[in-house]
Amino acid sequence: MSNLLKPLTEPFTLGITERLAIYPQIGGKLLALFRTFANSARFLDKAVPNLLDDESPLSKREREIVILRTCWRNGCEYEWGVHASVFGKQVGFTKAHLNDTWTENLDSDLWTETELVLFALVDVLCEKGRLNESLSNSFGNYWSKEQQLEILALCGSYHTVSFVANVARLEPEPFAILFPSSTPRND
Repeated sequence: MSNLLKPLTEPFTLGITERLAIYPQIGGKLLALFRTFANSARFLDKAVPNLLDDESPLSKREREIVILRTCWRNGCEYEWGVHASVFGKQVGFTKAHLNDTWTENLDSDLWTETELVLFALVDVLCEKGRLNESLSNSFGNYWSKEQQLEILALCGSYHTVSFVANVARLEPEPFAILFPSSTPRND
C-alpha cells in the first residue's frame, strides 16, 4: 500500500519546494492535488501546463465550462468542486449553472448558444476523442484556431488532473463544493 499515489506531506525536498512555489495556494495551503503532483519533479515541471493565466484566448467562463464538464465526465468530484467553488462565482455561475454542468440534459435557458455548443464539444471529445462534421464546423465558426487549441489543451489537461485526483482518491478540499448528487456519474 505504501507505493500508491498519494499527496506528499511536508517537509518536501528543496527541489520539490521550489517547484511547488509556482503553484497557487488557497488559504495559505497547497491543494492535495498539487502535493500529489509532487511525487514527480518531472510531472510538476511538464505534465500539467498552467492554463489558468490571464493570457488565455478564452473567456474565463468558457474555460470553466470546459474544466467543469471535463471533470464531471471523468467523475472527478475533487477537481470539479475546487473549480466550482474557486471560480464559479467569478464567472457568474449560479448554483443552477453549477448543477447543470453535472447533467446530461442541459437547461438551455441557463446558457448561450455558444456555451451549449461548447458543452457538446467537451462531451463528444471526452467520449470519442474527435468531433463529427457538424461539431467540427461549429468549432471553426465559434472559436479561432488559437482558442480551439486552448479548448483541446484544457480538456486534455483536465483529463490528466481527473485521473490523478481519482487514482489518488483525493478527498474534497474543505472549501470545495460537492457534486450536486451524492453519487458521481461514472461510479
